[in-house]
Parts: sequence; structure tokens; C-alpha cells
Amino acid sequence: MSDKYDALKLDNQLCFPLYACSKEIVRRYKPFLDKIDLTYTQYITMMVMWEHKSISVKDLGEYLYLDSGTLTPLLKTLEKKGFVTRTRSKEDERVLIVEVTKEGMDLREKALEVPAKMGACVRLSAEEAKALYGILHKMLNSMEE
Repeated sequence: MSDKYDALKLDNQLCFPLYACSKEIVRRYKPFLDKIDLTYTQYITMMVMWEHKSISVKDLGEYLYLDSGTLTPLLKTLEKKGFVTRTRSKEDERVLIVEVTKEGMDLREKALEVPAKMGACVRLSAEEAKALYGILHKMLNSMEE
């Protein structure tokens, strides 16, 4: 017989293992990222910068699911560290462009070992990791609609 409060049990919440797993993964990243002087959020920002080299703050926020209130202090810190620059677009000065610097690109070499070290912490087969990635992105995409 089902209790009317079953929906409120922690064991019945999809959000809880997602939350706990996310928190644990970020915690495990910390020692690897400390070695390259980045927080997790700075690291994922730099991943986008390494790939795109130059991007608007708006587009960067869309990639990372972060708003400008979170991105602005983050980008200021990365700029102080010498990894990115922020300039106004020549076409539309309302648009702020972020560009990766040479120092920022050099940091990519130091970060190369991070994914492999994290892979050793998360014991999933390549197939399981790919399936989980697909499911999580399906969830993210469905929440945007």
C-alpha cells in the first residue's frame, strides 16, 4: 500500500542523487584544479575559451548555463590571472567579448591531465559515461524548452 507522502521520500527523488553526485565530482576535481590555480567554474569557463578563443559573454553564459551575475566576477578573476581579456565589441559596444590570452592557452597544457585523473575517480565504462552524458543533456535541453 502506497503512502500519500511517498513522493516526499528522499529515496524517491531523482534530484538528490544528481545533486550529491555533482557536489562529489566537483569536490574530487578540487585537488587537480588547485594545482593549476582554477576553481571548477573557472575550469569549465577555460574549456570553452580554449575551444572558441573568442566569445561573447552572452554566448559563454549559454554554454555554461551561467548568468552574467555569476560570469562577471568569474571573468574578472580570470582576467586578473592573465588568462582572458574582456573588451567591447567594435560592432556593438553593448556586447562584451572575452578572448583567451597566450597565458590562458598555455594553461591548457597544464590542464591536459585533469580529465584522465577524474576518469580514474569516476568508475564508469566508456559506454556508461556516454549514456549518462546523453541522458543529462536530454534533461538539460528539455528544461530549456
